Amino acid sequence: METTFLELKCKQVINVVDGKTLGRIIDIVMDIKTCKILGLIVPSPTCGWLSCFRSGKEIFIPFDCICKIGVDVILVELYINNDHVKSPPPPKKPDCKDECKK
Repeated sequence: METTFLELKCKQVINVVDGKTLGRIIDIVMDIKTCKILGLIVPSPTCGWLSCFRSGKEIFIPFDCICKIGVDVILVELYINNDHVKSPPPPKKPDCKDECKK
C-alpha cells in the first residue's frame, strides 16, 4: 500500500492499549541512509495546537508499534505512563498459534 505524508496527516492515531485518540500526525522520523521510516510524532495530549511546536512535548511512536494503517485511522500499541514517556510493553503471552508451529 502506498500513501503520502499528507494522507497520513489526515488520519487520527488511536492507541489500542487504552482506546484513547492521540491526535493527528505532526511529523515523521526517517533514517536518510536506509530510507526507512523510524516512527511517527503526534502532539502530547497536554499541549495546545501551537505550543506543541515550542514545548518539545510530543509523543514519538516507533514504527514497530503501528498495528494497522486504515482508511480513516492509524492504530498503534503504545504504553504511556503519567509523564507521557513510552514504557516497555508487558511481556507477551504465548499464543496458541506459536505453540502449534513447534
